[in-house]
Amino acid sequence: MNIINTLMPNFERLSEEFFECLYQTMIMVLVSGTIAWVFGIALGVTLVVTRSGGIMRNRLVFNTLDRSIDVIRSIPFIILMVLLIPMSRFIVGTGSGLEGSFVALVFGTVPFFSRQIEQVLSEIDGGLVEAAQSMGLSPWEIIFSVYLKESIPGITRVTMITFVSFIGITAIAGAIGAGGLGDFAIRYGYQMGYRDMIWLTVIVILLMISIFQFIGNFIIKKTTH
Repeated sequence: MNIINTLMPNFERLSEEFFECLYQTMIMVLVSGTIAWVFGIALGVTLVVTRSGGIMRNRLVFNTLDRSIDVIRSIPFIILMVLLIPMSRFIVGTGSGLEGSFVALVFGTVPFFSRQIEQVLSEIDGGLVEAAQSMGLSPWEIIFSVYLKESIPGITRVTMITFVSFIGITAIAGAIGAGGLGDFAIRYGYQMGYRDMIWLTVIVILLMISIFQFIGNFIIKKTTH
């Protein structure tokens, strides 16, 4: 304990608030991250199967999604959060705080992740898709048994990449009122000059990312043919 007090003299006094902010970040990751992961995969699949030559070709759906994703991706996240305040109020009942950040975090992550998923699914051997079609599999069966099943390593890889980016935007969300580690680092590390609290935040974030990457690498190793 003396070593901790020596290296991080402000930790004992701020530990309760630090763990509260860590909890808020974990909630952002679990709630918004999970929703963004599901929607990102769904949109990525839709882009692949509805494009020209896809198994469910639909030019209107593809063009609408393709352009919408590009537009949202081009908006800086901090501006996107402000633009989505009315939608956040409608969906979760508030446009600020932890709950108010959920909608913006999802919208800020899904476009990037869906593009990553689209790229991964596009690498699937067309021969596998043709073989599945010749066996009489329906489009939905092909999506799950070919596209998604064969892409587990790739999906895991881009999920890890997106997770790192997602942690970054939770810090931005925290800096403008959502709480979390970003808010903690800004208030105590930057505004009050407690350098030890900045280092504590960085170390914890690095640990979170390392654990997630370890799990992801394990999944990739087990699912790679």
